[in-house]
Amino acid sequence: MFVERAYIRPENRTQEWPFTIPAVDRLATDGLEFNAPVTMIVGDNGSGKSTIVEAIAEGFQLDSRGGRASRPPRSETVLTALGEVIELETTPRGARMLRGPRLQKKGFFLRAETAFEMTENLGGVPGYWDENTAEMSHGEGFLAVFRAMFQEPGFYVLDEPESALSFTSCLHLVALMDELAESGSQVVCATHSPILASLPDADIIEVDEHGMQRTPWEELQLVTHWRRYLEEPASYLRHLLD
Repeated sequence: MFVERAYIRPENRTQEWPFTIPAVDRLATDGLEFNAPVTMIVGDNGSGKSTIVEAIAEGFQLDSRGGRASRPPRSETVLTALGEVIELETTPRGARMLRGPRLQKKGFFLRAETAFEMTENLGGVPGYWDENTAEMSHGEGFLAVFRAMFQEPGFYVLDEPESALSFTSCLHLVALMDELAESGSQVVCATHSPILASLPDADIIEVDEHGMQRTPWEELQLVTHWRRYLEEPASYLRHLLD
């Protein structure tokens, strides 16, 4: 583990966005403790999960646009509103990594919005991956990035990595995240995939209009809706198609 808790000092809390998001408001009130090597932050679009994981990445000095911990942020990158005020309580291991030379920092932030650009432009670039991911499908390119970038123990932040992945590819990513946890890494992942959230022993944080709370996988709204939909699609579609 590298990070034990994320929090916001009371004097840095405002009444403006993103603190108007219930999950961010709960983060500002209670903080967020990390109790397992893999933390899944699960919620619907607009629930605040991506806002939170992006700020956590910034708190660990990862470029909010995505990339390796050992690379300096691009000159045009600015901190997000939450990233400017979030603070992380690190373990001694995490503190040593943050204090050390940037080249010794191990970790990666993958966000769906910029990952496609990375697969197009970083294949063959020293320090990234050898495959020409520009010639692969988006799903194949994502898996190549995961395999290349997630090899060393470090702090990994993922924002909806399932966006380009098929069912089978999601299973491969679950296996890779399990390997990362076993190797001594820490993973924080925002997702609305019931497959990724099913990783055994992951700590699941559900974010919704009520804030955020720890929820067993089988009780997630996400899982409940998918089960009902697969059993009877018409019960959902008739409200949209009539």
